[in-house]
Amino acid sequence: MATNACQLLLLLAFPLQLFFFILASSSPDAFLYGGCSQIKYTPDSPYQSNLNSLLTSLVNSATYSSYNKYTVMGSNPQDVVYGLYQCRGDLSMPDCATCVAQAVTRLGPLCPQTCGGAVQLDGCFVKYDNASFIGVEDKTVAMKKCGPSDGYNSDEMGRRDAVLAGMNGAGGAYRVGAAEDVNGVAQCVGDLSMGQCQDCLTEAIRRLKAECGGAVFGDMFLAKCYARYSTSGAQNYARSSNHDSSHSESEKTFAIVVGLLAGVALVIIFLTFIGRLFGRNGK
Repeated sequence: MATNACQLLLLLAFPLQLFFFILASSSPDAFLYGGCSQIKYTPDSPYQSNLNSLLTSLVNSATYSSYNKYTVMGSNPQDVVYGLYQCRGDLSMPDCATCVAQAVTRLGPLCPQTCGGAVQLDGCFVKYDNASFIGVEDKTVAMKKCGPSDGYNSDEMGRRDAVLAGMNGAGGAYRVGAAEDVNGVAQCVGDLSMGQCQDCLTEAIRRLKAECGGAVFGDMFLAKCYARYSTSGAQNYARSSNHDSSHSESEKTFAIVVGLLAGVALVIIFLTFIGRLFGRNGK
């Protein structure tokens, strides 16, 4: 019954349910977002076996290639599973392999027994589904994050716009740009043609500029591409956030210590009272 429901997914094209956990980290395996289809497959079914085979192929391939796609066929149409991964263009092969392995590991608890799932880590993207999505352009917004506005700095925003424009006009699936304190990066998933890639990045950069305004950093992830930028203000924001977090943890620790001392004091007072009470009764 559940595998038939997977077939319904092919017909109805249910969107992924997305949920986000944004982390202030540049580690390649830092979790950015994930999504799962609402349809589940039957445990120990042919689809599960094919999915396990697909995910194993993705992990193995990432040891020698920064992008790959696979299709595992089944005896029935509903048992076919499609998948791909894409590592960030600047990652070494060992880092790419580690990132993809981490992404696949996260898919299990994130999307238990679902016919489709996707995970975006800072350094790689992994997706699988029983409906074919490979080579299909998709400019749906998957995640948007804009940093705070640190007062509108026209010079800095001018450099930001120049970096974004430079990336939009550059060639290739992986693009970077920099101007003094502003850095940018953009990338497409490898299954897109160069024309599709350009369309996707143009849309991501347009949205990033329009929706993040004067923010000190911005991330715009579409389903098949992304564009990101950061300024010196982003570094200050990160340091401030870490300081606030450390300060908050110190306050929590202090409160716990005070609470424990107060509890110990109450126990001592109680025992002293009991001792005196029994002493009086003894007399």
